[in-house]
Amino acid sequence: MPVNTIMGLFAKSPIKPLQKHAICVDECCGYLYSFFEACHKDDWAEANRICNQIADKEKEADILKREIRLRLPKGLFLPVERTDLLDLLTQQDKLANLSKAIAERVIVRQLRLPAHLDVEFLKLVQSCLDSANQAYKVVCEFDELIETGFRGREVERVQEMIYELDVIEDKTHALQMQLRRDLREVEKQHDPVDVMFMYKVLELVGEIADQGLRVGHRLELMLARS
Repeated sequence: MPVNTIMGLFAKSPIKPLQKHAICVDECCGYLYSFFEACHKDDWAEANRICNQIADKEKEADILKREIRLRLPKGLFLPVERTDLLDLLTQQDKLANLSKAIAERVIVRQLRLPAHLDVEFLKLVQSCLDSANQAYKVVCEFDELIETGFRGREVERVQEMIYELDVIEDKTHALQMQLRRDLREVEKQHDPVDVMFMYKVLELVGEIADQGLRVGHRLELMLARS
């Protein structure tokens, strides 16, 4: 994004660039579902195309992150610390990093889970993306929190949204554990190295839900300090 555009956003609100970054991260994560659909169809040309889209979005998020870090004013008159804003930025950026890491790891080995696990695995992916999207929605409420001085009904609304992140994370963990058990039952039928990578992909996909929750908890901590 051009520097003058970033500066224009800062002129209106220091929160707007953070939300712009959140949009980019949410779009980056959102590609994962169609990516795994392509993998499950053994359509590696399409999967590679989507992997490149994920990488492009992750790079765009990195550029936005660096611009925000360099240009976030030091003299902000806000009920939050500058360091807290930067930490929130770091936490949400990790969602894009995870998405890229997952897609590239799968593409390199053209890795796919056993076919009978496809449906449950896509449920896991969707649950994790629900967490990332919920984290994005929480960040989108940040300017409303600022306007209300971190008081009133808006705070309650955000706290409810953060609680929903906990609910999603619990659901994701249950799906992840079941998939691990299911994979263990058939792991001897597959290449040991592939199996190792399968378990790692399950771990990284589940980490998206954990990271979405960390974004929510970071904002929750900021609420507690205000």
